[in-house]
Amino acid sequence: MMWFALITMALIIIALVSAVLALRRKHWAGEEDDETNTASSLNESHRQVLEKINGMHAATEGLRGRARIKELRRCMDSMSDGLDVISSIRPSVNGAPKGEWVVAPGAAPNRRILYIHGGSWIAGSPKSHRAITDRLSRLANACVFALDYRLMPENRYQDGLSDCQLAYRWLLDNGPNGKETADFLVVAGDSAGGSHALVLIAWIRDQELPPPNAALALSPSTDLMLTLQSAPDKLKTDAMLGPSLEKLMRIPLPLRWLVAVLSMRTLPSSPLVSPLRGNLHQLPPTLIQVSESELLLENAQQYAAKAQAAGSLVTVQSWPDMVHVWHLFTPLLPEAEAAFAHVGEFLAQVEASAKNQGQGAVEKYSAELGKQARNPQG
Repeated sequence: MMWFALITMALIIIALVSAVLALRRKHWAGEEDDETNTASSLNESHRQVLEKINGMHAATEGLRGRARIKELRRCMDSMSDGLDVISSIRPSVNGAPKGEWVVAPGAAPNRRILYIHGGSWIAGSPKSHRAITDRLSRLANACVFALDYRLMPENRYQDGLSDCQLAYRWLLDNGPNGKETADFLVVAGDSAGGSHALVLIAWIRDQELPPPNAALALSPSTDLMLTLQSAPDKLKTDAMLGPSLEKLMRIPLPLRWLVAVLSMRTLPSSPLVSPLRGNLHQLPPTLIQVSESELLLENAQQYAAKAQAAGSLVTVQSWPDMVHVWHLFTPLLPEAEAAFAHVGEFLAQVEASAKNQGQGAVEKYSAELGKQARNPQG
């Protein structure tokens, strides 16, 4: 019985990640009866994204178990192939946490970003997310440390989270050129890595460590309880996660929780895997960007509302008609470039507030983001 449960757990996890590779044209702009009309409404950049995703999906078609995970990881890493990376890429050395430094020309060594990649905790790497880390280094004039944390199923979920904690402590006093105290530090991540980032900033507070200046979460997972009220609608519009989660949502809720317990080795209600369920007071200024078409939207909004009620400056910027973590397709997607422009503005306001020793600029910017939620390109 135990082996059956473990096999079921593995299949569910693989299905969740493989959804990223199962993008369908009919879901990009919303499911429509006339697929020809839907396809014709896509611009050229969207078409190219679809071709990339469909190519990765085809590569993993028919594979199962560890063979599928291995190919999925290879496909995700290939996302950076041919990318015009402006930053220099430097592997970590001399006992540093495993990962790589992404350093744009002129980036200040005492300005640092800890980046935690997504991939449902079983795939992804610093290499797969260089489009994001290169862009962040340039816009923040900061050195990005992309952490290569331990993945499941070879390791426990907690092992990867422990790697994030160790990396943060290390970055406080170490830069790309050796020991040097950080003057500006941001914690960032996407999807599963966004969840790690949100869990991490609460842990930093509880450990009474020097807090980061800001946090950034791109399409983060915030709640593994899987009680999404909007699931029936979002299953139709979430091009990346919808196809596999649609099958998962048919499973009775208690069984879904059991699967989560077996895979994460902790209760799905634990703040270690569901940051929404934790104490959200005294968090650093945090910006969350999420698509209005994805299943994770509602939980991201709930996280922000709870954090705001606790007095934390956490803002959600929702983006219409985008796929999960569309930032990966910069500079191909103009919407990704626009999203990064808002990230740059947010970090600039955080710094302005710090220099003025107050939160006024961040509060004002957070309010402005709320007004732009339906039209963030503006």
